[in-house]
Amino acid sequence: MKLSLPDFLASNDRSTTVRTRREGAVLHVELNAPASGNAVTEAMLDELLDAVAVPDPEVRVLVLSAAGDDFCLGGDRTEFGQWLEEDPTGRGIRVAGEKARRVCEALSGGGAVTIARVQGKAVGAGFALALACDLRVGAENASFRLPELALGLPTAWGGLLPRLINEVGAARVRELILTGRAFGATEARELSVLQRVVPDAELDDAVAAWAKPVVRRPGAALRVTKALLNSYAAATRLADPSFLDAELMASVAAATRRSPAGGNGTGGSHS
Repeated sequence: MKLSLPDFLASNDRSTTVRTRREGAVLHVELNAPASGNAVTEAMLDELLDAVAVPDPEVRVLVLSAAGDDFCLGGDRTEFGQWLEEDPTGRGIRVAGEKARRVCEALSGGGAVTIARVQGKAVGAGFALALACDLRVGAENASFRLPELALGLPTAWGGLLPRLINEVGAARVRELILTGRAFGATEARELSVLQRVVPDAELDDAVAAWAKPVVRRPGAALRVTKALLNSYAAATRLADPSFLDAELMASVAAATRRSPAGGNGTGGSHS
C-alpha cells in the first residue's frame, strides 16, 4: 500500500488552513498555511477540531503533516497580541488555549493511531502538536525548539509539558525549556521526541511502513491497546494539570503585558 501526500482532494477548499484526505482507513490531516510557516491560529484550531475531535470509527490511522518547508513555527504572535489588545485579561488566549488542549487530547487519546510527519522546524505549538501523536517520524532536517520562556510565557499549550516529561524525562526537559535551544533530528530521536529519522524523500514511505500493519489490526483491539498504553503512561505521573494550561498562559501573558518590561512576547509572527 502506497501512502503519499502530493496533492489533497481537489474538492477541498484551498483557502482553509487545514486540509484532509481519506485513503481507506487512513485519514491525512495537513496544516496548510505554508506562507506563515503553518503558524497556529484560532481558525486553524477550529479546523483541526473539526478534523480530529469526532473521529470516524473506521479510521485506524491519522497522519498529521504540514505543507511547505516547515512543520509549524508555533502560535501566531500577531493574533496573540490582538487578543490582549481586545481584552487585557487574556480571555481570547483562554479560549484558544482550551481549543488547543482539546486538539492535542484528541490526537493523543482518540481511538486512531496518530502519526506525525515532521519536516523542517517544529516550534512551540508545532512541537506540541507533533508530540501529541503516538508515532513521530522526522526528516533529517527536522528541528525542535521551545521558546516560550524567552517570550515571557510559560510552557503551557495543549498539555505539552506533562507529555514531554513523560516521553523525555524531567532533567532533559528542564534544560530544553530553560535554555530554549533548538535541537535537531538526531538528538530528537535520542530523546524519543522522534522515533525515526529518514531523508526527506523517504518520509511518505516511513509513514506507510507504520500505517500498513496498523490498518490491518482489529478495530476494537487497536482502540483498547492504545487506551491501555495511554493509561499506563499516565499512571507514572504524580499529576497532570494540563487542564490549567489555558488559564496559566492567559494569566502570565496579561501580567507580562502590564509589567514595564512586558510586550516582548506579543509582537512578531510566531512563538
